[in-house]
Amino acid sequence: MNGTESDKKLRTGWTTGACATAATKAALSALLGDGFLDPVTITLPKGQTPAFALSSEEKNEDFCEASIIKDAGDDPDVTHLARVISCVRFGTPGSGIVFQAGEGVGTVTREGLPVPVGEPAINPVPRQMMREVIEELCAAKNLPADIEVTIGIENGEELAKYTMNGRLGIFGGLSILGTTGIVTPYSCAAWIASLHRGIDVARAAGQEHVIASTGSTSEKAANEIYNLPDYALLDMGDFAGGVLKYLKKNPVKRLTLAGGFAKIAKLARGHMDLHSGRSQVDFNWLADQLAELGATEMLKEQCRTANTAMQVLQLCEQAQIPIADHLAKLAAHEAQKIVADNVIIEVLIFDRAGQLVGKYDM
Repeated sequence: MNGTESDKKLRTGWTTGACATAATKAALSALLGDGFLDPVTITLPKGQTPAFALSSEEKNEDFCEASIIKDAGDDPDVTHLARVISCVRFGTPGSGIVFQAGEGVGTVTREGLPVPVGEPAINPVPRQMMREVIEELCAAKNLPADIEVTIGIENGEELAKYTMNGRLGIFGGLSILGTTGIVTPYSCAAWIASLHRGIDVARAAGQEHVIASTGSTSEKAANEIYNLPDYALLDMGDFAGGVLKYLKKNPVKRLTLAGGFAKIAKLARGHMDLHSGRSQVDFNWLADQLAELGATEMLKEQCRTANTAMQVLQLCEQAQIPIADHLAKLAAHEAQKIVADNVIIEVLIFDRAGQLVGKYDM
């Protein structure tokens, strides 16, 4: 890739909440007799005013429906190019604004999420954005805002399989998300927000022990030890900092951090973002750790020049140097610097086959 391509500015995109708001505004305009707005402009929480083209529109005696194809910009969002649909109809007098889950939007079944059990999984900010456009359009017609809004996402139930919704107790589809209306490429804000909601759900359920894992292999292996319920399992990925910082103000009694040798080595070095593009294994630092464990000069030099962290682990295993246990201890202490003091931290390190190779329990 040449310099021009690598330095190209990534495109921002729009959240499902912004798309749902725009579709709702367009559909309600038609329901109130002014036709579908296309393009339709909305105001985001920070004042931006993007315009959205409609993908489809339908007017019936009882309802009006509009849809928008979500553009997530250059973010690898599971809902990129998904069709977000809003169907609006008049509610009974005095009912106010009522939200319903259409096809592909989930329903909340567990406590701890920012909307009550039994409600459609439409988060507070998107709800507020939709309320504002509904109240504005109805007020312009001198009508009460007694409107029923049904939000759907085409193929949403299938797409939800690639999210954490099932563990959060959101069933039947996706969530309508967003706090700013804008998707920042590779910020992974939705993933981190899902981790926070996962902690909230576990706490609300009285779950005192959670496992945060860097990948599916380590999660499966760790939970074979503890057999915790699915809502106690956090798919942390690379976002150790996102989990630990949230636990500082929202603690659980016990946290098990589970991961592969390379990612835990980064955490032990003090990195809170474990992605390969944002932190690297420090082989010189690893060699210094080997010195503390009584390794030979030859082994330390082999470590400094190793191609992979796994190679270091294998060399240490052959020499019976407990590097994985040592890194688990260092990682636990790095994590303890961030979380609340009363959180008991355990670190488990697994190899690629899911075998436990290192452990430390505070």
